[in-house]
Amino acid sequence: MRIAFAGTPGFALPPLRALAARHAMVGVLTQPDRPAGRGRSLAASPVKLEALSRGWPVAQPASLKSAADRAPLAAWQPDLLVVVAYGLILPQAVLDLPRLGCINVHASLLPRWRGAAPIQRAILAGDAESGVAIMRMEAGLDTGPVYAMRKVAIGPRMTAGELHDRLADEGAATLLDVLAGLEAGTARATPQPATGVTRAAKIDKSEARIDWRKSAAEIDRQVRAFNPWPIAETRFKGEQLRVLRAHPAEAASAASGAPGSVLGVDAGGVAVACGEGVLTLETVQRPGRRPVSAFDFALAASLEGVVFG
Repeated sequence: MRIAFAGTPGFALPPLRALAARHAMVGVLTQPDRPAGRGRSLAASPVKLEALSRGWPVAQPASLKSAADRAPLAAWQPDLLVVVAYGLILPQAVLDLPRLGCINVHASLLPRWRGAAPIQRAILAGDAESGVAIMRMEAGLDTGPVYAMRKVAIGPRMTAGELHDRLADEGAATLLDVLAGLEAGTARATPQPATGVTRAAKIDKSEARIDWRKSAAEIDRQVRAFNPWPIAETRFKGEQLRVLRAHPAEAASAASGAPGSVLGVDAGGVAVACGEGVLTLETVQRPGRRPVSAFDFALAASLEGVVFG
């Protein structure tokens, strides 16, 4: 099968590599190079780097609205377009172009968490499970009928980065199963139910600021959902303090204090009062420094009477 691929970030690499092992890759669409790093120099996407390393044709249109934008894809004459975290809306002219249409690997159990940030939103909401869905694309945002889904449990300590990697691998395996069905003529897509729809809005960096008036369970989910980006943060003596790892204390400390108050320090970390319960900070990072254990941070900083905010 002649397959074109559209994707941009690292999440798309396992499906792309799985496809390449079994099918003819005729070309890759990816986002234009973007400024990255402290120097803000232009950087290629992970998908572009992978494609170039394999000698595949690459196109980077800023949109797909015009015939000129779509010309590379049309020239590749794909049987199927596989889309994984591409980042551009596909107009109907693109959806109609491949003989077998377009399919998408989406990191949620549709129709729950349609949209840009399904992994983070699932953790923030306290979902017990997530998963991947392989759907046939249509004009609506993540509304197409689903060929297959695979569930993944969200562990109590799982970060967005860890769930991301697990779902990328599961997506690759499930995608190959669906393609085998398409080739055999046995694959059937089921319309999504009208109930249970939720929206996974794009993450804004402002959401990373910790509000200590929330419960320890809520803040724990925030810390896990925003690791590795944008990283939950609080204020310590007027500067940023990033919180990379934390967990709710199993038994709330007998000490009490205003939300954000440091209640104690031991080898397990720094205990902080929340609106409900106590959160133990495990790994933190000050500006311009490496992440360290919260215990080591406490040894170097005076935390007596400190209230994070």
